[in-house]
Amino acid sequence: MGVCDEVVSQIRQPMKDDLTISTRHLRLRHHVESLYACRKCTRMQSHPVSGGSILSRVMLVGQAPGVREPILGRPFAWTAGKAMFKWFEQELAITEAEFRRTVYMAAVCRCFPGKNAQGGDRIPSKHEIALCGDWLRAEFSILKPGLVIAVGKLAIGQFLNELPALTELVGQSIRVEKYGQTFDMVPLPHPSGASPWHRIEPGKTLTKQALALIRNHPAWRKRG
Repeated sequence: MGVCDEVVSQIRQPMKDDLTISTRHLRLRHHVESLYACRKCTRMQSHPVSGGSILSRVMLVGQAPGVREPILGRPFAWTAGKAMFKWFEQELAITEAEFRRTVYMAAVCRCFPGKNAQGGDRIPSKHEIALCGDWLRAEFSILKPGLVIAVGKLAIGQFLNELPALTELVGQSIRVEKYGQTFDMVPLPHPSGASPWHRIEPGKTLTKQALALIRNHPAWRKRG
């Protein structure tokens, strides 16, 4: 290969990479637009909530929006989110705004399920989870993440055949094959104020260990 050929090759490669990124971003934008229009689950009490079309090598998968998230228009927008973003700011040195700009935020179900008879948030049915799983599968196909942060038992359970106690999961990095992709999953407890798990031992220490795993993961350092 001559000098001119080498120069052309060096120019073409970034152009090819840019084109690939642009194509993926366009696919993701179309995906999110379709997600917003979804009305498949008739028992759900809101329209879908999304964190937007953020191209990232890191995905956060939550459980389902609460009553406030559809009003505010973003995932983890209320009490649990405040606690979670406080973890990220303290342990990952990242603000909420930067996290939302650089991490794709998904969920097991994207709509508010409504309340149960006891006044708490209703757990989505298996049928609802399966329907919404199509959106998650498409996101994995587009993003091909290297790291998945699964928040709460419902989210963690989507990636495992069996769901052991949180003490056996939080603080671990688990290699997962799912949706045609291979990636590392770092489970986190749900930051809900209704559960003291992450505020008392051993949950407090295990949560800090999990956040350290995220901070040191190669995909986190090169997520954008």
